[in-house]
Amino acid sequence: MSKKTQPRNTVTALTERPNAQVLVVGGGINGIATFRDLALQGVDVALVERGDYASGASAASSHMIHGGIRYLENGEFRLVRESVQERNGLIRIAPHYVKPLQTTMPIFSTFSGIMNAPLRMLTHKQRSTKERGAMLIKIGMTIYDSFSRDGGSVPKHVFRTKKAALEDMPALNKDLKYTGTYYDASVHEPERLALDVLKDGLAAGADKARAVNYVEAAGTRDGGVLLRDRETGDEFVFTADVVINASGPWTDLTNEAFGGETKFMGGTKGSHIVVHNDELLEATKGRELFFENDDGRIVLIYPLKGRVLIGTTDIDADPSKPVTTTDEEIDYFFGLVKHVFPQIEVTRDHIVYSYSGIRPLPRHEDTAPGFVSRDYRIVDTQIAGLPDSTVLSLVGGKWTTFRALAAHLSTEATTKLGIERKVDTTGMAIGGGKEYPTTDAQRALWIKSHRDGLDASLVEGLLERYGTRAAEVVDVLTDGPVEPLESDPSLTRAEVAYFARHEQAVHLVDVVLRRTNLAFVGGVTIDLLDELADVLAETLGWTPEERADEVQRTLDVLRESHGVIVPLTSATASASASASQLA
Repeated sequence: MSKKTQPRNTVTALTERPNAQVLVVGGGINGIATFRDLALQGVDVALVERGDYASGASAASSHMIHGGIRYLENGEFRLVRESVQERNGLIRIAPHYVKPLQTTMPIFSTFSGIMNAPLRMLTHKQRSTKERGAMLIKIGMTIYDSFSRDGGSVPKHVFRTKKAALEDMPALNKDLKYTGTYYDASVHEPERLALDVLKDGLAAGADKARAVNYVEAAGTRDGGVLLRDRETGDEFVFTADVVINASGPWTDLTNEAFGGETKFMGGTKGSHIVVHNDELLEATKGRELFFENDDGRIVLIYPLKGRVLIGTTDIDADPSKPVTTTDEEIDYFFGLVKHVFPQIEVTRDHIVYSYSGIRPLPRHEDTAPGFVSRDYRIVDTQIAGLPDSTVLSLVGGKWTTFRALAAHLSTEATTKLGIERKVDTTGMAIGGGKEYPTTDAQRALWIKSHRDGLDASLVEGLLERYGTRAAEVVDVLTDGPVEPLESDPSLTRAEVAYFARHEQAVHLVDVVLRRTNLAFVGGVTIDLLDELADVLAETLGWTPEERADEVQRTLDVLRESHGVIVPLTSATASASASASQLA
């Protein structure tokens, strides 16, 4: 990657005033949500992220917003209660991205696991040697329902016997005895939801809230945090009364860079594959399949964006090393599909995307990975290189509870500062979720009133992508001619420029992986990359050499990290997808 010579405006905003009351290190969902909460309290807050926003652990999720029914077996009742409440809350405050999801569990026995469950809850030393049966699952679902007493954000669970279950979902394994169906929620656009939270924070804080990506906390110097702009190589010292280490699975590594030694983290690797298989997509009936595989691991098959997401593994991992989806994991995923849908063949030709990440779990010694707590805690950390700063290390955290976690972490910080909280984010709409139209009639009215001469289908696509923040994009599009991309007419040149001008997209890969779903659904082609690069080069002032580097880097990232070999054209991609369906 070539180094730029001129710092970005977001970096200049930090160097011109290199101090704040709070510095948040880490731009995953928990760091971003904490930034937003602090900005709403009127705190002078800055956030730095060494990569792109939501590009680490936050980008490797199962796209679920869930209460965590399986955590009941761990005895984590507080976490489950909070998670269910937050799930229901997010359905209301972020309806553009978080939606109820019907989930079905295939069950192959009646009483299995009942005797083992109390021992597993007490010891956490091993996974079940016997699969969980209907009786145990029924008890869990009943408890789960009891935690959702807020007026019915989601319906209660339904149990079906074998005959009814197979009538309901005919492609399921005929050896099952029951199914249990309940509701959780999914987040269709996790990275865009994170951006929405970030924009809320920037808007609430005005000049007292600053955030920048591609700036890393490289160490300490002169009693402050040494920050390095990864685009220019420039370094500068930034001071803050409170430093929040929200770098997820890399928390210990960040503290080490600061000159402190901590052993808080013990993350595990989780991988997923995304497949284009119409038979499997149809078999899911639009539901998530959430079940126990033969080894006791709880796994999922989830239809999303015309594809099927399959995951996940739970393997101890070293956060200092990159992780990718291995051949062994892919074979494991194929095996779990066969366990539930034995007549459906899924092959490597069906895979359009894969991804891996490390969960920010606490150090767990000999506790089995599946039993490591998904709860979080905040640790007051002594760092010799920051003698005048309070350092708070976040250990744990997950997508579902990001709002509640941020409120907790923000409260810790404001208490240290002697500032009283003045805003409660409970029930506060996030970004494009504000006044989001939830019925067909409301959507039609919103589109009609915000068209500004644009095609209705275009505005509908923007509403789907941004929620009611689509109005901002419409304003951008109406400033000039609307030119759809030749290789993907669902995007316009002005919208691609919007990613760079208004959403801090710095690299081509930011657009392909996080500002859009292009890579996730297998929609990237060489032609498309060339078009995107042309627009970004014009917007960001890339030289021809930098533009070529951006295309090559994106190809490398897709191949090395996501198993994607980019076809030349969309026609090539379509032909390949059709061939894989016929194979």
